[in-house]
Amino acid sequence: MSDSPVDDKSESAEEGASPASGVDRSSAEKAVAGWVAALIKGEIGQACLLMAEPADGSEPAQVGSEKTCGDDAPERKRMEATLGQFKESFTPDPPSDAPKVEVTQAPGTGDKVTVPADRIKVDGQALDKIVLSHSTGVTQDQLDVKVESSRINDSWYVTNLDFNVG
Repeated sequence: MSDSPVDDKSESAEEGASPASGVDRSSAEKAVAGWVAALIKGEIGQACLLMAEPADGSEPAQVGSEKTCGDDAPERKRMEATLGQFKESFTPDPPSDAPKVEVTQAPGTGDKVTVPADRIKVDGQALDKIVLSHSTGVTQDQLDVKVESSRINDSWYVTNLDFNVG
């Protein structure tokens, strides 16, 4: 195994899995489940590899790679500050060292799927209920959490998190 950064173009196209990192981008559900599990475990690098910025106008899509998600990458440092705060919010009680995350979602149409938090289960508990259990003074009808996944270059990535309270 070489020490050179893994480029997404070398990724296995058949399954959307990156053998070097162990992330599975073969479906929107697997990308979202892997991303949520990585956040709970505090594995920001793994979460980063499952994230992307969709193409915008003339700007090409920017997908998480070993280069952009490495320990010293500026993108990773920004993500640690932002995503680290979701670790507690997404962790069920009792916490687990190896959370089992399942995503149940009707197949999306096209290249974008939005998964509401009630379709994401962590150790059998709905993510919206977990987030609510960590919130003070917030009711179920005030909480709106959704994870968006998009297909980019035949692999699925998390491309947006809507986390609305109010």
